[in-house]
Amino acid sequence: MRHLAENLCWEGYTRQPPMNTAALNQLRESITSVFLGNAAAVDRVIACLLARGHLLIEDVPGVGKTILARALAKSIDGTMARIQCTPDLLPSDVTGVTIYERDRGEFRFQPGPVFHNIVIADEINRATPRTQSALLEAMAEETVTVDGRTHELPRPFMVVATQNPYEFEGTYFLPENQLDRFLLRVNLGYPAPPDEARVIELQPARHDLLTLTPVLSTDTVVELQNATDKIRLDQSLIEYILALVTATRTHDEIQIGVSPRGSLALSQAAKATAMLAGRDYCIPEDVVSNALPVCAHRIISRSTMHEGDTLTARRLMQQILETVPSPA
Repeated sequence: MRHLAENLCWEGYTRQPPMNTAALNQLRESITSVFLGNAAAVDRVIACLLARGHLLIEDVPGVGKTILARALAKSIDGTMARIQCTPDLLPSDVTGVTIYERDRGEFRFQPGPVFHNIVIADEINRATPRTQSALLEAMAEETVTVDGRTHELPRPFMVVATQNPYEFEGTYFLPENQLDRFLLRVNLGYPAPPDEARVIELQPARHDLLTLTPVLSTDTVVELQNATDKIRLDQSLIEYILALVTATRTHDEIQIGVSPRGSLALSQAAKATAMLAGRDYCIPEDVVSNALPVCAHRIISRSTMHEGDTLTARRLMQQILETVPSPA
């Protein structure tokens, strides 16, 4: 498919400027110096950043979810906040609170940790649904409203949330409307034995992560995001995306299909993947490779009626991919 699609590239669209490629390579090398192995997961994280999206990393404890998130945050010369989600965490602990200053005789807004460029919500499904919902406005509109006043968030703004599987004790289901705010949901899996051996030998979380320095400024990140928006998405690929999401809405086994926000997310993820590949145009493979991480967590099957059945959702999405014809 790649060979065919590359030969069918549209006239007037070529490889992206060297500046973009160099900057993205710097970011990739910075993250992989700490997060050893699983280069595909690193590219997913970077693609999510380029697409102005938010990332949900789901896997068992101890496979490097938080390390990957922190490596991304420390590679960018912006601000970072880490929220350790627990059942007693309150919404105001995330968004901030208005306090009364007696000496001045006035109220002042004290921003919460969400007012940073990269926000790491560690073990997000250990917070109650009420606290999880405190992130909805921030993730969708990049604003926070407290006591009737709306506050702008810094840019770039990205939430990187980690969560353990729902079978683990003390976890809650994420509301469907919050899941829809995550551009991608990815699984890391266990590292290959050679990579795990390097982790044991080098212990990057104790050494390299602490000394990691930024390689990109926030202005550069915004420029890369703007360049991603300009990636060419041909009309045939737009129709392919619409065919995929429509199939999720009409499938006999699916109760809730992919929303319009999901189709937009798939298009943005495809553009970001093309950007990482050094192209300023998308090919069908850019859409296909993102369909599962973008769409699977947005659909709910009729058999389970909740979003915790990840395997069923992925199976149904894979089935749709195999039945809807690709433009190539």
